[in-house]
Amino acid sequence: MGFTELNSVEHYIIHQMTGVNFNVSHGKNEVSEPKPKSFGIQWQFQSPEQLGRGVNEVLVESELVKALIRLNPEIEANPNLADEVIHKLRAILISVNQVGLVKANEEFFAWMTGEKTMPFGENNRHVPVNLIDFDDLTRNDYVVTNQYRIHHRETKIPDVVLMINGIPVVVGEAKTPIRPSVSWLDGAHEVHSIYENAVPQLFVPNILSFATEGKELFYGAIRCPLEFWAPWRVEDAQLTRAVGLSGVGAELTDLLSPERLLDIMRNFSLFTTNKKKQRIKVIPRFQQYEGANKIVQRVIEGKVKKGLIWHFQGSGKSLLMVFAAQKLRRAAQLKSPTVIVLVDRTDLDTQISGTFNAADVANVESTDSIKELQQMLERDTRKIIISMIHKFRDAKPNMNERENIIVLVDEAHRTQEGDLGRQMRAALPNAFLFGLTGTPVNKADKNTFWAFGAEEDKGGYMSRYTFHDSIRDEATLPLHFEPRLVDVHVDKEALDKAFKDFKESAALTDEEADALNQKSAKMSAFLKSPERVEKIVEDIAIHFMDKVEPHGFKAMIVTPDRYACVQYKEELDKHFDVAASKVVISTSANDDYEFKQKWGVDKSQQEKLVDEFNDAKSELKFIIVTAKLLTGFDAPICQTMYLDKSIKDHTLLQAICRTNRLYPNKTFGCIVDYFGVFDDAAKALEFDEESVQQVISNLSELRVKLPQAMSDTLAHFIGVDRTIDGFEGLEAAQNAISTDDKKDAFALDFKYLAKLWESLSPDSVLDEYNEDYKWLAQVYESVKPASDNIGKLLWLTLGAQTTQLIHDNVHVGNVHNLEEFVLDADVIENIFNNPDPRKTKQLEKELAKRFKDRGDLPVFKSLSERLEALRDKAEKGLIASIDFVKELCKIAKETVQAEKELDDELQEKTPKAALTDLFLELKDDQTPAVVERIVTDIDAIVRVVRFPGWQTTTGGEREVQKSLRKALLKYKLHTDQILFDRAYGYIKEYY
Repeated sequence: MGFTELNSVEHYIIHQMTGVNFNVSHGKNEVSEPKPKSFGIQWQFQSPEQLGRGVNEVLVESELVKALIRLNPEIEANPNLADEVIHKLRAILISVNQVGLVKANEEFFAWMTGEKTMPFGENNRHVPVNLIDFDDLTRNDYVVTNQYRIHHRETKIPDVVLMINGIPVVVGEAKTPIRPSVSWLDGAHEVHSIYENAVPQLFVPNILSFATEGKELFYGAIRCPLEFWAPWRVEDAQLTRAVGLSGVGAELTDLLSPERLLDIMRNFSLFTTNKKKQRIKVIPRFQQYEGANKIVQRVIEGKVKKGLIWHFQGSGKSLLMVFAAQKLRRAAQLKSPTVIVLVDRTDLDTQISGTFNAADVANVESTDSIKELQQMLERDTRKIIISMIHKFRDAKPNMNERENIIVLVDEAHRTQEGDLGRQMRAALPNAFLFGLTGTPVNKADKNTFWAFGAEEDKGGYMSRYTFHDSIRDEATLPLHFEPRLVDVHVDKEALDKAFKDFKESAALTDEEADALNQKSAKMSAFLKSPERVEKIVEDIAIHFMDKVEPHGFKAMIVTPDRYACVQYKEELDKHFDVAASKVVISTSANDDYEFKQKWGVDKSQQEKLVDEFNDAKSELKFIIVTAKLLTGFDAPICQTMYLDKSIKDHTLLQAICRTNRLYPNKTFGCIVDYFGVFDDAAKALEFDEESVQQVISNLSELRVKLPQAMSDTLAHFIGVDRTIDGFEGLEAAQNAISTDDKKDAFALDFKYLAKLWESLSPDSVLDEYNEDYKWLAQVYESVKPASDNIGKLLWLTLGAQTTQLIHDNVHVGNVHNLEEFVLDADVIENIFNNPDPRKTKQLEKELAKRFKDRGDLPVFKSLSERLEALRDKAEKGLIASIDFVKELCKIAKETVQAEKELDDELQEKTPKAALTDLFLELKDDQTPAVVERIVTDIDAIVRVVRFPGWQTTTGGEREVQKSLRKALLKYKLHTDQILFDRAYGYIKEYY
């Protein structure tokens, strides 16, 4: 028996979690002995038959009723009350179609986490209702089942479903690599794009979903786009992860242990509002979960009073703080603690408090005055307080001596400035101090280690998540830098002299940076000489139009000081529309009035600008800054930073990481260096940590890798003559990679090559490989799996540069995809059950149009007459609107049936069948496999552009001819005029 989806991965998952081994049992319901219950918290396997639920039911209500009776004394005394709870829960499941999945999930979570009450107490007093016991986990019932049939509009069968007390909380999809290109992503696509839409009720109680193909395990929350699904790592085994099933098994049992799932449900599930005002659900990545829990654990144990957490820039520290703060506030043993979140600078304040506010975290106060902070602490405020770290400069000793105060300091390395760490410790002598940093702390920086580093922690860090971890887990993107234009680089000696007194200029405010530049007037004059700025901006314009804009990304420009920002803006306006760039700087009391009026940006304007920049549809393409927005600024759409300023170490690392956030189709962040900061990259990022030395890779390294990648990819086609044009050439290439294994091996090599190509393009080094690459890209396109859900990781959509190359010299007009009104049984049923005047009108119009198109066929004639009579009745008010809808739906059903019968009759000569005959007639016996694809392509393209009567309009004919040419081009058949004419003749006749 070979491997299948069922017998390897799905059965392995069940075996891992329950001890039941299907692969050694034979009868349908005969399974080997499960593991004995350990600690009473163990998943038990039940087959779909044993569950005793109907295909339309989401909950196993018999189990849920037992749990309600078991966990609620009031319901135990009167078991009939359980039905009332079940009715409430069913109402939420049904409401998903109206309110949407995230809101329904949020409402159901309130029930599952025990936040809801019912009037079941004495004298109808409201008491909390428990669906799950969080204190004694042995009192819950944990069941795993497989092939879980569920019906809404259609029936779906997810592979693995986990239930707690009869409530399905996890859905898993197991794929087996029957072909190499099938990956976890195909399973995730099925959960996210198919199941969540077809059977949304199943996901209303969902904690998380997972997908695996036995090599990697990824998980995500409901409605979470696939690029944000994340892997789960088993603690301490992060780097030595076992390969294949055993590695996945360890991760699965860890992630899906009942304790872990219930912890994620109760303490790590955030419902928050995104920039588009949509409700979204956020669950933690592994490093956020682990980091927050380490903080909570350390506070509860109460022995060690500090800890330093280093998680690389962009890996989600704001959320880690939200998770930790929430869980600390909930911990009963801490007796309502005060959690102080300290941020650095004002712009981080808006990011962190924004994260807390969007997630509706309870009891959050922000304060930016030490006096107010002092009052809060003296008044013994028990809340989450957000404040700024430098407010502790004026803090008095012993402001509050309580032990249950926990301070979380963001960007902790800044505490080295002016001994803030010591002042903080003096003000709150018994508090817990945790420092979070996105950049490693230098050993030389004694202050930060003194304040936060605990001797008990290996290497001084309580939790670390390095650059390599975050790239490996796809939490952030790799960074590339391009050194630029040597003739505009800076005279280093002059620079070092000028900057000798200042360790790190970007830690200065805008005004201080100006003052500094005035001190080094000579330097400043060179940096801002109009000729140099003009040259740089011209280069930025070319680079942006070639490499950034085609992909839909945006960019930041970092200039030496505020006046340079203005200078760059004025120069940039010569190349782009005025609205394409905005300057973001602060102004001070000493600035002249005109400068302030024109360029000053206050907090609310800045927030608007940032939102506009993040909006892919807005005209704003560049933000020009000098010190603002270099830290704590989150804009995933920003892919490139043009750097023309001296920054080093922490600030440099923070600044360049503005470009490493995940965004659709973005594969790396790019830094274009005009200043020469990276002339010595290792020196620019001088940290003791070896892992940081590799943070940024030079594009020249990629150039070196290109020839090898090209020859590896071409090696799949040894003996294929690449000079043969057209259909024959492509066919020879396809024959060289005729099996799925060969195709997928080629796709793997081509994917790597395409990544290099997109990173380097447009670079002259590519010129000599242009023809080969174009040929490979065309082969890749032509052998891509036809169905949309195979090999989503390997058979990716080609990048903008590659697509551009394939379509060079091919001018194809726009294809207007008019929204088609689909008429089928589901649509009619829907209109019948939910009469909507707009839809009813649309149905009526559609039927009239169809009858007209069908002409004189008797069956349609009589239906048409019935429709006329029905309309007539309605106009005269002789029929109730509900009866009108019923009758209309009846006519529609009969129409669909009549069309189906007619189509069956015409089946012998469908357009597709006719085209297939044509191609088989014109080609020899070698072609059948490809013919099917060509015909399918032509059929798909023509269906989109044709419209009734197109044959009699020049516009219609032109569109269809263009589409046909485009379809034939893919197979290099576009020059065969006889084929084109005959195919067009057929299309004219049959479409």
